Amino acid sequence: MSTDPLVVFTPSGKRGRFPKGTPVLTAARQLGVDLDSVCGGRGICSKCQITPGYGEFSKHGVTVHPDALSEWNAVEERYDQKRGLKPGRRLGCQAQIMGDVVIDVPPESQVHKQVVRKAASARVIEMDPATRLYFVEVDEADMHEPTGDFERLKRALKAQWEIDNIRADLSLLSKLQPVLRKGKFQVTVALHRGHVESPAQVLEIWPGLHEGGLFGLAIDLGSTTVAAHLTDLETGEVKASSGIMNPQIRFGEDLMSRVSYAMMNPGGDREMTAAVRDAINTLAEEIAKEAGIDANLIVETVFVCNPVMHHLLLGIDPVELGQAPFALATSGSMALNARELDLSAINPRAQVYVLPCIAGHVGADAAAVALSEEPGKSDDLALIVDVGTNAEILLGDKTRVLACSSPTGPAFEGAQISSGQRAAPGAIEAIRIDPVTKEPRFRVIGSDIWSDEDGFDEAVGDGGITGICGSGIIEAVAEMRMAGLLDESGLIGSSGATGTARMIEDGRTHSYVIHDGSAKGGPVITVTQGDIRAIQLAKSALYAGARLLMDERGVDKVDRVVLAGAFGAHISPLHAMVLGMIPDVPLDKVTSAGNAAGTGARIALCNVAARREIERVVGEITKVETAIEPKFQEHFVAANAIPHKTDPFPELSKIVILPNPNFNTHGDGSDGGRRKRRR
Repeated sequence: MSTDPLVVFTPSGKRGRFPKGTPVLTAARQLGVDLDSVCGGRGICSKCQITPGYGEFSKHGVTVHPDALSEWNAVEERYDQKRGLKPGRRLGCQAQIMGDVVIDVPPESQVHKQVVRKAASARVIEMDPATRLYFVEVDEADMHEPTGDFERLKRALKAQWEIDNIRADLSLLSKLQPVLRKGKFQVTVALHRGHVESPAQVLEIWPGLHEGGLFGLAIDLGSTTVAAHLTDLETGEVKASSGIMNPQIRFGEDLMSRVSYAMMNPGGDREMTAAVRDAINTLAEEIAKEAGIDANLIVETVFVCNPVMHHLLLGIDPVELGQAPFALATSGSMALNARELDLSAINPRAQVYVLPCIAGHVGADAAAVALSEEPGKSDDLALIVDVGTNAEILLGDKTRVLACSSPTGPAFEGAQISSGQRAAPGAIEAIRIDPVTKEPRFRVIGSDIWSDEDGFDEAVGDGGITGICGSGIIEAVAEMRMAGLLDESGLIGSSGATGTARMIEDGRTHSYVIHDGSAKGGPVITVTQGDIRAIQLAKSALYAGARLLMDERGVDKVDRVVLAGAFGAHISPLHAMVLGMIPDVPLDKVTSAGNAAGTGARIALCNVAARREIERVVGEITKVETAIEPKFQEHFVAANAIPHKTDPFPELSKIVILPNPNFNTHGDGSDGGRRKRRR
């Protein structure tokens, strides 16, 4: 076994061993990691910036010591002095691998920028924001009536707008007098009035009539991506939507890995908090720039997030969430100001609202989905599934709503997949396999043309076909099952058993070749037996969580299924059903809600009464904890089969007749049917 240092790149998950002294950029290129460089490794372009992680990474089986990379050199020092490097950053062309190391490639260093698929969903929202603009005429200072300027501003707001009981912090008071005099005692104030009884807060003041608008951010803080919607607080219009990779991925792709990192590395929670707050500031700057507005006009932010992200955002150690009874430091909603969260990119007096969490593993993102989709107002029994690295599941109607969280892991997002990658131009996002010829046709992100259509090569362009993302691998597995390349247990057949040369030997198992770009120096994109197992584990966890909620309600079927999040918008209901990700219902009863968590955040941003409503609703939701339910494992094992070992899928069988091959003819199937019995 090689004793060369192990390097693990995130977010791609690609890893390999390299001799000591190998530049990080060289290792990245050999592994096919998406790390940019245009200067030939001379330390001039800075495109290859990377962030090493130090400490114990149990997820990767790596302990990274402070000397894992070579020391800071003169080239990096020169670049830092001239242009500046963010704290903790290194240049990949200069830093050399000296020991086991975990390397994060930030979004700005990636050639193929990730497509964040959490776009704002069209939604009519009743506008009643917590922060509004008020134009007032203030009495001029008079030595015969010795009152302060702020007291006269308060008096004007009460007389002209019937608003009483206001306050302002010191930073606002310090600019009050020059603004009043510049506006000749006519000013516009941004006034925040929350949904609970408290003084109204003056957030900003402008001379004269301010017509530049007022904005808020609705932020869906996920474990993989951070998505933000810049929203006009007067009209509710989404001015811009943008996203960024959550930099905490370098500490662990899934939530429990991050909790483990905090447990094993003193101060690890503070590292992760600083990283995500920095990313939010970067995102806020970028989205304001994209919309062409002054970031100082962003005076409100609403956050939705899972419990671990909730604690790390707030600067709370999430260690208690890693062990029973999964206690939250607080489950209630939070009202804060931007400075408390180090949000320096927006107005310093901006107000922050964090939706309440439902339970230790069911967070504010699930509450936002409940606010958006309103299962408690449904006449029929609705199952709402929001899939990410963690799946939030709601089941309910007018009588009762239940919720749980299921640990699906990152496979649905392209991680832990042999040819997997995040959603970016060049990634296969959809695939169809001919059941007769077994030949695939596919479509990549960035083009609407299928691979067997004229103009595909031109449409794909120089970037080429780079890998397969989450929606692509889900469809690939379902298509392989429908084409008879995969049996019910998830075992891939050999070329002889399936009748296609696209099945190649891969150690003791087989892999299916989707695309071979090796002739042009491109990747060979396959679906391996390991990929199938990763998807089986993810979908089994999802289905088992849904079944637990159905057991709690005493039902064997639901009336409709709502797919929320990026998953819901990009996976066909048919493929989800064939895979057995969701319970059997008529396909026309499977709908997409788009980014429901983001929509819930926008509703809470634009309507102050909605905050009271979701706080009430969360208190009435029944929480089911999958980690301690004895039937979860039983449901999980049965759901490993594709689509399922015991549950019938009558609606699916009306439209698809699944082949029934059995490739496990010798042994337990781990050898793809080629291991001979011992005598």
